[in-house]
Amino acid sequence: MDSRDIKTQEIMNKGETGLHEECGVFGIYDFDGNDVASSIYYGLFALQHRGQESCGIAVSDTNGAYGNVNSYKDMGLVNEVFVGDKLESLHGDIGVGHVRYSTAGESTRENAQPLVLNYAKGTLALAHNGNLINANDLRRELSMTGAIFQTTIDTETIAYIVARERLKTPSIEAAVSNTVSKLKGAYSLVLMSPRKLIATRDPYGFHPLCIGKRDNAWIFASESCALDTIGAKFIRDVEPGEIITITKDGGLVSDRSHCLDEKDRGRCIFEYIYFARPDSHVDGVSIYESRIKAGKFLAIDSPVDADLVTGVPESGNCAAMGFAMETGIPYGTAFVKNSYVGRSFIKPKQSSRESAVQVKLNAIREVVDGKRVVMIDDSIVRGTTSDRIVKMLRDAGAKEVHVRISSPPFLWPCYFGIDIPVREQLIAYNRSVEDIRKVIGADSLAYLREDRLIELSEGMSICKGCFTGKYPEEPPKEDIRGKYDK
Repeated sequence: MDSRDIKTQEIMNKGETGLHEECGVFGIYDFDGNDVASSIYYGLFALQHRGQESCGIAVSDTNGAYGNVNSYKDMGLVNEVFVGDKLESLHGDIGVGHVRYSTAGESTRENAQPLVLNYAKGTLALAHNGNLINANDLRRELSMTGAIFQTTIDTETIAYIVARERLKTPSIEAAVSNTVSKLKGAYSLVLMSPRKLIATRDPYGFHPLCIGKRDNAWIFASESCALDTIGAKFIRDVEPGEIITITKDGGLVSDRSHCLDEKDRGRCIFEYIYFARPDSHVDGVSIYESRIKAGKFLAIDSPVDADLVTGVPESGNCAAMGFAMETGIPYGTAFVKNSYVGRSFIKPKQSSRESAVQVKLNAIREVVDGKRVVMIDDSIVRGTTSDRIVKMLRDAGAKEVHVRISSPPFLWPCYFGIDIPVREQLIAYNRSVEDIRKVIGADSLAYLREDRLIELSEGMSICKGCFTGKYPEEPPKEDIRGKYDK
């Protein structure tokens, strides 16, 4: 996972795009022996919003040759990569898949996942969402003992440690347990060994991971929407710090020895504000309802007289509906989004993000002409995209444009998977809300209050370090972002 262009400036394509962070992971083990590649394909398709740079699938036949893994990965969207006979050639009843957006490693085919590793005990295939903050130190330590790295992603570091620990432990799950004791930062990980499927989530629970079941198959997925897509039943979330092993003989076995108390956890609040799909549930919380709440809070705390409320697609839409519900101001669709253009944050270069704003969105004159418009978006990072969207509404005839943001101002970088720029590049750094309003050209501007954030997660502990500079886990002394990624 890597860099996300967190909604602002060029990034603020959010409506178009938004923050950069995420990857999506998926794993399945069908005890009836059916091929799982097509299920992984559709699961990844449902998780496409979490990563659009690259994708991949790795499968194995548990009744076939021990450790024989068949995989394919490449740059591009799921339906672009798995064309022709690419999917049909992947036979196996156990497998993992991944969609990626780079937050720390280069955007190259070598860094695409799943990562498949052959070692003395067999073969591992790993798919990982998150960023390790001690990847640099671990990588250096491994290199000094002879490890040769083929990628710049920290997933490879995890794979090497698992392989080494497996040589000293009686089982792969024990090796994973030893490994996570060495990791710092964010990780939601799905790992396939020749006869087992394992999933684990960092003790803080930065990013989501859930469990599903369909007939006689067990599934892990970054979001519950992927379970719905393949007709699987949601069972529960993987608890932060939990390691779950699935085997044909033992079914599901849980190890909670690495779990923290709820008060010490730190779920990424942007899963609720932006990253997750609105039809997903994360740790028991409806993403749709969370965003509706954010809009209602904005209406209560920062009301304004207006004729129309609209959201910047897609993540601003639910908050806009909440604002409209609370105020009684009509909700309307003021933007047409080109569905054939990927999220702009997914474009690694700034120039690509800039052009994506104009290609992706267009205002509907008949909806906004002559009206006072409240425009809801999820965040402002650098601000240039916001200023273009405000201008787009004015050019379509809007009499006034009042901007409401369903998150607080970004003031600090993120080290756990979101590509928030250095502080000096953040529009809110050393600027007041009034200064930002002038920069983006709005008639008024207001952000979600920081104290409202905990209500979006229904009281569960969250990470809001990008707003406060206080993180659940001590950040690295040096900014290693961009050197290694997930």
